[in-house]
Amino acid sequence: MRLIRPLRSTYDWIRRPEMFLFVPVFFLVVGTWLFIATAEEVLEGDTHAFDARIVQAMRRPEDLSVPIGPPWLHEAGRDITALGGTFVLILVSVVVAGYLHLQKKYHAMILVLLATNGGFLITWFLKDFFMRERPTEVPHLSETVNSSFPSGHSMLSACVYLTLGMMLARVVPGRATKVYFVLVAIVLTFLVGVSRVYLGVHYPTDVMAGWTAGLVWSLFCWVVMRYLQHRGSVEPEITPEEQR
Repeated sequence: MRLIRPLRSTYDWIRRPEMFLFVPVFFLVVGTWLFIATAEEVLEGDTHAFDARIVQAMRRPEDLSVPIGPPWLHEAGRDITALGGTFVLILVSVVVAGYLHLQKKYHAMILVLLATNGGFLITWFLKDFFMRERPTEVPHLSETVNSSFPSGHSMLSACVYLTLGMMLARVVPGRATKVYFVLVAIVLTFLVGVSRVYLGVHYPTDVMAGWTAGLVWSLFCWVVMRYLQHRGSVEPEITPEEQR
């Protein structure tokens, strides 16, 4: 009994709601450090050789204006990269906000809108701060309007899709539904980032930095939502008992 009692106390302590915040906060700190380290390497030019080699590997050696793969893959790359465009992401955010409004989860809806709009502002600030030039090794196969680091499509996709995925996972019933939302968000974010390198408009480090910064923001928003749910300021997660 002397051994079981402290073990049970430790188990009860680990199961406290506050402890579930440790993992996302840990990755938030690690992600911030990774972004800063990547930015320093990029600014010093240490990643350029690696970036250029990957970008050129995405093109046919005999004609750098043609990406590798069959023609249908070229078209798929353009379609996928559009999923990370500003107007598409705004539309997705509005649709999700509308869903939360219909479910009468008004506080969650406001938090979603604040989180996604905050992601847009952070992305634009970072791009204006670093002002890295776009890849010059290959012709661009998609229109560009601003600087290269971090990748706006990659970061905004992570900010919007991951934020929405994790937040929806907190307010919808059913474990399978929660996992589905998060997996869809991860896959969409990954495909959009890869498409930017494939189209020659971003270096790999631009995309990796965009993913990292977007993940950090998404985790921060998730922690805030979990905290507000714990305080009762945001609609709580639907339990299996409430679903029945």
